[in-house]
Parts: sequence; structure tokens; C-alpha cells
Amino acid sequence: MEYEGVKTFLGLEENIEGPFDIVILPIPYEMTTSYREGTEFGPKACIDASSQVELYDKKMEVDLPCGFKIHTSKPWNNEVSNLKEALSSISKFCTPWMDGKQFPIILGGEHGLLFPLIEAVKIHPRINQELERLTIVQIDAHADLRDELNGERFSHGTVIRRVLDAGVGNVIQIGVRTYSSEEEEIIRNDERVNTWFARDLININHNLSDWDLMIEEIKNIEGPIWLTFDVDGLDGSLVPATGTPVPGGLSYWGSIEIIESLFSAKGAEIIGADINEISTSQGTNLTEFSAALIATKILACHIANNISK
Repeated sequence: MEYEGVKTFLGLEENIEGPFDIVILPIPYEMTTSYREGTEFGPKACIDASSQVELYDKKMEVDLPCGFKIHTSKPWNNEVSNLKEALSSISKFCTPWMDGKQFPIILGGEHGLLFPLIEAVKIHPRINQELERLTIVQIDAHADLRDELNGERFSHGTVIRRVLDAGVGNVIQIGVRTYSSEEEEIIRNDERVNTWFARDLININHNLSDWDLMIEEIKNIEGPIWLTFDVDGLDGSLVPATGTPVPGGLSYWGSIEIIESLFSAKGAEIIGADINEISTSQGTNLTEFSAALIATKILACHIANNISK
């Protein structure tokens, strides 16, 4: 389905008149890529792939959208001249959707977009300009805690460091498996950062299940939550076209369990999510299809929570 030349998420028929319950915001941002390029094409590819995703989820008795009003926005205009302008522009693009009246799902674009998203989310009534109230749940192969990468401080590889600098209260990292000694130091010593390494979550020889402990922590989170899902957190076999696919990552079903557990946390309110580092390549559509499935699960869990209220 299209309106005004914009394809809609899941191919759903949409009304462009608000108010909306859920907004899909494509952000084709790519300015600090350090390996494989292509994330600027990721949001469109994800929306294209989503038209092939089934609308039924076991959490609901009827197909999506279950009576909820979904809006697929026109993409962020990536015709910017420099990084500072891009970050400011992304924040302005997202701010109108961060007032708590609708649930935003951002499709990106390199992970550096998280910083302007968090700047925008300050207006949310559950945050009210106080970012220390916010917990970020980060699914990612990388820690993204460097102070700079290739001479740039506002990079996809530094974005978690920057949001902590901005005042975010807590970050829970899941699936990390490649990081620097600088990042190791922060993980060990910064009480705001709790990292669940992929090697511990996936190693079935442990007597005590780190996976079960991680899921228990997720279910007991309290307060406002932002979910940032870098698709390279999935095993590289599931996202071969992402910027830096890394082996040894999360399975698809493991990621689904994390998302469902997060939305079941009784003391938490998930106020928005981004799925980033989506890309595409000729010969396979697996990366964007994996991203579309993850985005759909987030959407379905949000709707299921609101149906039950």
C-alpha cells in the first residue's frame, strides 16, 4: 500500500489523518560508516520487505493492526551538508512524535541516529527533560562506548558513550561480542552500564544460565525504557548485509524472547524503539526481512500491551 508515493509498513492501508497510535519513522542516515556502506537504503528496504511479513501474531486474536491506527511517515530528508546539521535535523524530525501520544518505531540508518533520538525524547512526559529517568536496552554486537572512532566523537561506534554523557540513567547491553580495551574499562567501572556478553548468553556449558538471569533482569526493569536494536546484534548469518556482520550473535527466537520479556515487565513503560544498521545487498533480502520481522514483533507487543489495558 502507498500514499503520496510512500510505501506503508506491512503494506497496510493507512489514513494520513491523525491522531495515530503508532508511527513508523524511516531515517536513511549514513555519515560515519566505518566498514560496509548502505544503511541509507535500509529503511526503505525494510518497509519493502515488511509487505511480505504475516499480520498474525500469537499475542493477538486478530491480524495486525487490530484496530490501531498506524502511520508510516515520509522519510527524513538526508540532504544535509555536515554531521552536526544531520544530527540536529534528525532530532527536529523526531521531536513531534515523542510527546507520548503515539508509539514511535524508527527504522535506520546507522546507529549514530540514537543520539538525536534521545535528545528528542526529552519532551516525553515520562522523561520531562530528565534523562536520568531513562533506561536504554541495547541489543548490539558492539558496545559503542568509544570516545571517538576515526576521529569522530558522534559516530555509530560512540553513540552509547554520547547518550551517557547526555545524562541517560542506565544502559543494559545484550549480545555484545566485539569491543575495545577502552570500552572494557567502562563496562567494568561505570555502574550505569550492565553488559550481557554474547559468549556468556550462548555458552550452554555454564552451570548457571546467564540467559535466564538476563531475561529475569529484563522482566524486572522499572521506569521508562527506550529499545535500540542494532541488527548486528543478531548472528551475522541472519543479517549478512548489515555494516559489520559478526558471528556468534543472538538467534532470531532469542531476540523475540528478549522483546516479549521486555514488554511484559510490569514496572516498565517502553516509550519507543529504533531498529538500526539495516542494509540491503543484491542476491539476498535476508537482512531487511530480519529487520522487518523484529520491527513487527515490537509493534505487536506494544499493541498487545494496550489491548490488555
